[in-house]
Amino acid sequence: MNTPIQKTDAEWKALLAAKHAEPLAYEVTRHEATERAFTGKYADHTAPGTYRCICCGKPLFDSAAKFDAGCGWPSYFQPLSTDAVATKVDGKLWAARTEVHCADCGAHLGHVFTDGPAPTGLRYCMNSASLDFQDEAKSPD
Repeated sequence: MNTPIQKTDAEWKALLAAKHAEPLAYEVTRHEATERAFTGKYADHTAPGTYRCICCGKPLFDSAAKFDAGCGWPSYFQPLSTDAVATKVDGKLWAARTEVHCADCGAHLGHVFTDGPAPTGLRYCMNSASLDFQDEAKSPD
């Protein structure tokens, strides 16, 4: 995936370590791993604010678009903007799924499905390990 932000594996590892990201963050964002359902720190998170890419800080999802899908991962019915995320077809498992990546750095975030609520009918099912949360009451760093 060709994205504006490019780094080596060593640079991504160092950046995530400096941010004190959870250990799974590198495997999820750079190697398309998936955290286990109901284990991520944002699965049941309800504070108002913005969910950002753990790798580059790009704003991805507003908490107002978050909903409880009952799937064990943080789910959103739409990204913050049309240029926040990029998608590609993932044919690794039994059926093709649509992967979701950060549009700026290519970090793997999760998958999008067509079983979400109105108004979009979409469910952006994300890995907590790929996200960082910016509380509405605090300014970005």
